[in-house]
This record gives sequence, C-alpha cells and structure tokens, in this order.
Amino acid sequence: MLFKAAHGIFTGMTLLSLAFASPLAAQAASLVGFGDSLMAGYQLPAEESFPAQLEKALKEKGFDITIVNAGVSGDTSSGGLARIDWSVPDGTQGVILELGANDALRGIPPEQTEKNLDAMIARLKERKVGVLLVGMLAPPNMGPEYAQTFNAIYSRLAEKHGIPLYPFFLDGVVTQAQLQLEDGMHPNGKGVAVMVERILPAVESFLTSLGKDG
Repeated sequence: MLFKAAHGIFTGMTLLSLAFASPLAAQAASLVGFGDSLMAGYQLPAEESFPAQLEKALKEKGFDITIVNAGVSGDTSSGGLARIDWSVPDGTQGVILELGANDALRGIPPEQTEKNLDAMIARLKERKVGVLLVGMLAPPNMGPEYAQTFNAIYSRLAEKHGIPLYPFFLDGVVTQAQLQLEDGMHPNGKGVAVMVERILPAVESFLTSLGKDG
C-alpha cells in the first residue's frame, strides 16, 4: 500500500511538472505582429490583415493563440525603434518583426536600418521575448549596390542574434497584380492569404521553439 501511495504521488508530481514545463502548453500563446502597412493591413478590413489571417490559420492548426496587430502604415525602422517598448506589452511571448520596406523606399542608408533593427531585437531579447525576423528586399529602382547592402541586413542580424528568419515577407505576392491593391505595392486580402500560407510553417516552428525556451 505504501508503494502504491508513493507511486501515485510521484506520478501526480510528474504530470504536474509536465503541465508546467512549457508556458505555451499551459496557457494561450500571445504574439505581436510588429511592422508597417504590410503588417497593419493597409486599406483592408481588419479581418483580412496579416495578423488576423495568420491567427485564424494557426487556430485551425490547433494553436491557442492571440496575435496583436501592431502595424503602423508608413513606419520606418526609426519609428519602430521609438515605439517598440510600449507597443509590445508585458506577457508577450513572441514578436514577428517586419520593418525596413519604407526605409528602402526612402533611400535611408542600410546601415541605419540595420542599427535600428539590431536595437529592437536586443531590447526584445532583454525582455525574454522571442523574435521571428521577417526580411524585405530593396526595390529595383534603388540600384544594385543599395540592394546588395540592404538585402543582406536580415540574414546578418538573424545570425548575430540566433533568431529565426523568414527571408521575404511578400514572397508569392510581389509582381502578382491579382494579389495586390491598385497601387501595385500592398497585398489585397487574397495576397495576404498567400503570404500567410507561405510563412505558416516558419511561424509554427517559431511557436514550438518558444514553448521549448519557456
């Protein structure tokens, strides 16, 4: 009887420890989509924005998750750095960081963009917030030299900080007129759906890593 009682206590404690082994296993995951108009859902209904469509796709996969839309149209990496602390609330487990497109459109020196993104990642890591970095590509009109310097920012930062990288946010949408708004720059609702479909495996892997890290 003593052995059975002890075994029961041990089994109960083991199950309890497993239940609390990962925060994501015990409670809903909380992410923030932090970026510019591509994240915000420029000219789209709220339910068609990237964070909303991604949240829906993840829930269909069985994740208990909330994704806050912290996208600001027109935002640059400097603007993102200025608001990163208050735009990512305490308790956030991960951030999908997407900035830099407006820097490239404005011809901001890539070195400055990299410095700003580097500082944002460092601040989030200090707060124990996981980061999935989302890359951008410079527009062709900026010239090959600018593009070469700008495009290398994201892989270099991902390697420096040991964080996952999704190389190009607009993969599958750029140059596809039927997936874009009339401005030829922003995705429409169908375009966002393509973006979500393509990034989904990377986000699932990111969520799994958050659970392990927790």
